[in-house]
Amino acid sequence: MKAVHFGAGNIGRGFVGLLLHEGGYELVFSDVAAGLVEALQAADSYTVHEVGAGGRDVTVTGFRALNSAQDPDAVADEVATADVVTTAVGPTILRFVAPLVLEGLRRRAADARPLQVMACENAIGATDTLRDEIAGAAGDEWPALAGRAVFANTAVDRIVPAQPAGAGVDVTVEPFFEWAIERPPFGENPPHIPGAHFVDDLAPYIERKLFTVNTGHAATAYFGALAGIEKISDALAEPGIAARVAAALEETSALLAAKHGLSPDELASYRATILDRFRNPALPDTVWRVGRQPLRKLSRHERFIGPAAEAAERDLPVSALIEAVGAALAFDDDEDAQSVDLQRMLRELDADTFTREVTGLEASHPLYPAVRAAVASRQAGL
Repeated sequence: MKAVHFGAGNIGRGFVGLLLHEGGYELVFSDVAAGLVEALQAADSYTVHEVGAGGRDVTVTGFRALNSAQDPDAVADEVATADVVTTAVGPTILRFVAPLVLEGLRRRAADARPLQVMACENAIGATDTLRDEIAGAAGDEWPALAGRAVFANTAVDRIVPAQPAGAGVDVTVEPFFEWAIERPPFGENPPHIPGAHFVDDLAPYIERKLFTVNTGHAATAYFGALAGIEKISDALAEPGIAARVAAALEETSALLAAKHGLSPDELASYRATILDRFRNPALPDTVWRVGRQPLRKLSRHERFIGPAAEAAERDLPVSALIEAVGAALAFDDDEDAQSVDLQRMLRELDADTFTREVTGLEASHPLYPAVRAAVASRQAGL
């Protein structure tokens, strides 16, 4: 069995690639970072270090690496004969992966088993996005190729912090992980991925993860940065910050219970587990790494505005989420391009224009007044 994985970064090596390796797949990494590809090509193994309670060291072998920018033809050949394709590149990069997968499907034997494609991104429906990009690039050719692949959405969760200096291709991660995968697209032949679980309806798992892990992690970062605290674990050790993050997650849990019928008790237990993960002192994560790209994180369907908008539509509380939005608006890191742009836009745009352009909310939306007020408050302090 062979798996081609796009994105040989820390998540690619320390989570998706690791589980594919443990599933018995020959692993082919594809990336555009020449230095990383060369380092992987020079290595015959790398180690995933799980830090914290229950952690272990796992050695990954049997992999190869290709530079998709320099040798797209070789990548397409690997896709043509692969069993599985996965990604961990970021949702906005999927459009660059699509042509490589498309070319692989063109070269795939018509009688081969369908390629199993899963985009492992922090986004709702990321595999659907990848499929649509492939179909769009194929145009009229797509009906003849569509049967050569099946596409399943996934929800992935593992904290991979900034790596220690000199780690090389080794990766440090937390022990906890979750990989939920849609079952129906695979029929009777799901991929063999130890530790992954297959579900009939993925939507509750994706939103539970995004609106708890991603919302909580980012809220901790923004409240921590506002308080001048460097590490995520130290931020949550401050009672006031811990209370504000917990309050925001109580609001997202209320939405998840109302929307998906999830058990409030199980959601409370899940929140507690997530916050304990963030408190792991063995993970040297900083508020600056977790808080980067605030414009994306303040966009319409992301971790703050997304759940808050749906909650407001249901007349559910959103005040704690709005407080987190206010902290995000104050995120000021001159080493992060989006943070620089965020602060410039706050200075240059009026509150209504900023709210519409950054959050995607219309003035008629029930969440709009609260977000606009948060924006105006931040602007008044500049």
